[in-house]
Amino acid sequence: MHINKVELHNFRNYENQEIKLKKNINVFYGDNAQGKTNILEAIFLCAFGKSFRTTREKELIKLGEENARIKVEYSKKDRDGNILICISDKKQILVNGVKIKKLSELLGKINIVIFTPDDINILKGTPALRRRFLDMMIGQLRPNYVYILNMYNKTLEQRNNYLRQIRQEGKAESLLEIWDEKLVEYGNIISNYRREFINKIIEKINIIHKKITNDNEKIDIIYTSCCENKKNYMDLLTQRRKLDIIKGYTTKGIHRDDFEVYINDKELSIYGSQGQNRTAVLSLKLSELQVIHDEIEEEPILLLDDFMSELDIKRRRNFLNNINNTQVIITCAEKINFINENVDYYLYQVKKGEII
Repeated sequence: MHINKVELHNFRNYENQEIKLKKNINVFYGDNAQGKTNILEAIFLCAFGKSFRTTREKELIKLGEENARIKVEYSKKDRDGNILICISDKKQILVNGVKIKKLSELLGKINIVIFTPDDINILKGTPALRRRFLDMMIGQLRPNYVYILNMYNKTLEQRNNYLRQIRQEGKAESLLEIWDEKLVEYGNIISNYRREFINKIIEKINIIHKKITNDNEKIDIIYTSCCENKKNYMDLLTQRRKLDIIKGYTTKGIHRDDFEVYINDKELSIYGSQGQNRTAVLSLKLSELQVIHDEIEEEPILLLDDFMSELDIKRRRNFLNNINNTQVIITCAEKINFINENVDYYLYQVKKGEII
């Protein structure tokens, strides 16, 4: 699949901009704060219905304006489609001219993998970052997953509120069973999805990582979850009920899931160098790219925000060898020279919210 055109109206620092993209590598370069990342943000917004930079949608509207509009035209399996997002006091999303009612109607229309500077922290940062990585990948391939995840989080919040009411107001413990059953139901589905997709990642990542490191490193992933099945989950909640009441929150559950990465049998988050971490994250993202490809039977779109400039020539070449036939949209401060890499690429200079 690929994006043919992006139209921006009063989006961030863009007033009116039409960007026609090529099917290969598209490089947007320019000084900082000119609007390069805004282009990636607009595409991400049309894929996921939200920004990867802010939760305050008012920030997406150009200063001094009352509304913004983003439109992306794309081709997928020889069919053309478009997504239009209008932001004012409310946000409206239209897919092929039809207003959607649920986010699941949008997810999966455009399949993307994004790599931002913050993603360097995925493997050495908090477990929440790794869960978010998994959730974003699964969400665009199994749209009902987002609904189930939202229902789990809503139920978790309700259970935590009731735990505090038991502690502070002496409410009946037996009523916790209502929320426990819901948590187990939703949590078991989420856990199964996460296991399925982490196993798909594991199948890909070691081969990819060996290529990138010239067979010098072995990478392993170990996924840890609270329980194997519904019975184990319910038993866990029952066993920890007293502690949960004392703490005032649910101390165990799929909201604590995590996975750890090992390089040559050593835990990356503890023993890995910055270079090893960067390469491991790159391998993780390329594995995600291949998993999505296998699922949708065509190449997803790759968004790279200020990333290629960090790679030396060898790693850049290894990276490019893994993205054949993929539409890539790159932002960087300076022109990147791909002449020696034998790839087709197109340059767009960005200056003060305009492509010049």
